[in-house]
Amino acid sequence: MNKDKISGILETEANAIRHIPLPNGFEHAIEIIYNSVHKEGGKLVASGMGKAGQIAINIATTFSSTGTPAVFLHPCDAQHGDLGVIQKNDILLLVSNSGKTREILELVELAKGLFTHLPLIVITGNPDSPLPELADVVIYTGNPAEVCPLGLTPTTSTTTMTVIGDVMVVMMMEKIHFSNGAYAKRHHGGYLGKKSRKEE
Repeated sequence: MNKDKISGILETEANAIRHIPLPNGFEHAIEIIYNSVHKEGGKLVASGMGKAGQIAINIATTFSSTGTPAVFLHPCDAQHGDLGVIQKNDILLLVSNSGKTREILELVELAKGLFTHLPLIVITGNPDSPLPELADVVIYTGNPAEVCPLGLTPTTSTTTMTVIGDVMVVMMMEKIHFSNGAYAKRHHGGYLGKKSRKEE
């Protein structure tokens, strides 16, 4: 693969990020998370299947390290007892490019069976699918074409999902005035832990 081809792939991915629709549901999502987690003492429960699930894990761990308690719940494990991690003041953040993922739709039904008024944020590439119809807030990726030569493998779509998660994390950090000292208490080890302690 030559330099021009690689440059073209990078530009396609960058353009997908530039074209994430705005204002989207970012501000509304942050308000819901803030109320559920920082006011009511709940936590963010993120979920997704396959590649989208890996993005949900990243979002959850990044939120946790920056002052907003979050966990990842695998939608299949939820059907075998792990649903019990959900509590009444929690909020669900679901990631599904198609908005049709069977396991995620089933997770919503099961979670609502526990707590009817559980808030739901959805990140998706398909706002006209079943999942957004169930959501309190929908954040749309813009549904970019995948850079995968088959047009199948989640590539560009997962890039936009990751960036959307990063935007939400940064917005929440600013809202709660998250400091270096607070970061150091949650991320003690490694280079970042040392760096955060030096900058307190």
